[in-house]
Amino acid sequence: MAKIKVTKVKSAINRTQNQKRILESLGLNKIGQTKVHDASPSILGMVSKVSHLVSVEETK
Repeated sequence: MAKIKVTKVKSAINRTQNQKRILESLGLNKIGQTKVHDASPSILGMVSKVSHLVSVEETK
């Protein structure tokens, strides 16, 4: 399965509680923090909900 690298690039201040919880479940707490996840449909759905707060790159 493909892997994606998700990096938090913007703050979650003044965002909805749902978006804050999604960032927390992705493991992103601080700006600049990066996590690698499998590109499963559930992870891709979460990333699409907070796409304005994160950057995504494909990895091998």
